[in-house]
Amino acid sequence: MNPSVAWRYGRPALVLLLAGLAVGVPLWLVAVTSAKPQAEAIKPNLDLPQHWQPGGNYADAVSQGEMLRGFFNSLLVVVPSVALVLLLGAGAAWVFARRKSKLVSSAYALCISGLLLPPAVITIVMELRQLGLANTRPGMIAVYTGMYLSTSIFFMTGFIRAIPLELEEAARMDGATPSRIFWRIVLPLLRPVIATATIMVMLYAWSDIFYAFFVLGGGEQATLPLNLYQVASAQLYLNNWHLVFAYVVVMSLPMVAVFLVGQRKIVSGITSGAVK
Repeated sequence: MNPSVAWRYGRPALVLLLAGLAVGVPLWLVAVTSAKPQAEAIKPNLDLPQHWQPGGNYADAVSQGEMLRGFFNSLLVVVPSVALVLLLGAGAAWVFARRKSKLVSSAYALCISGLLLPPAVITIVMELRQLGLANTRPGMIAVYTGMYLSTSIFFMTGFIRAIPLELEEAARMDGATPSRIFWRIVLPLLRPVIATATIMVMLYAWSDIFYAFFVLGGGEQATLPLNLYQVASAQLYLNNWHLVFAYVVVMSLPMVAVFLVGQRKIVSGITSGAVK
């Protein structure tokens, strides 16, 4: 066989193999360890359990790890953050896409600069303390909204620019106000990008522990990842890797379901917003 032909067909297989190893091995380690008894899970490995007890491990992780409280805390932070990112991002993107001026262009460049510039954690915490929002859910919501708003504006602006302006002009001629045009015409047309932004923000915010650690600091308002860190550091979970990995599996299930349902929308929304 011609080497160039072999490489053309072998390269995708090689990429899939490497991706499968990079993703599949950690997933397998988590899955099998979460089903082992404590004696077998002291040193996590890829071997199958000699004695299976996934039900008991998952039940202990849910009850002893206070997962229900962490689940509702995550919902109370993630859901408002997603709603604000979508609403503010769509409104700002509409302005950036339709108005042409140096001031608007400068504001757009400033807004999407968040794609490249990482948030300064110390500055964020100090500002939240000055505002009285440190260790509060509103403060965490504000941080997530600011972090992911740039991504939302970037994709939505590109998508709105591809929407024919004649649709909005026809609505204005019929007497529609700007708010009515936004809610009845622009927002419904943004569904592919809205779905993408929703899934992406949920995936990032649901699994975040770094910013949650500095902003919330734990306690009764700890989200699922932060709660996992706290209980894994406690005496209950010390060397109990079967409970730790069981917690990880249960915590990941909602976002795995979201990703499986919306994976096609992620690709279509990204290409629609970035290419158009």
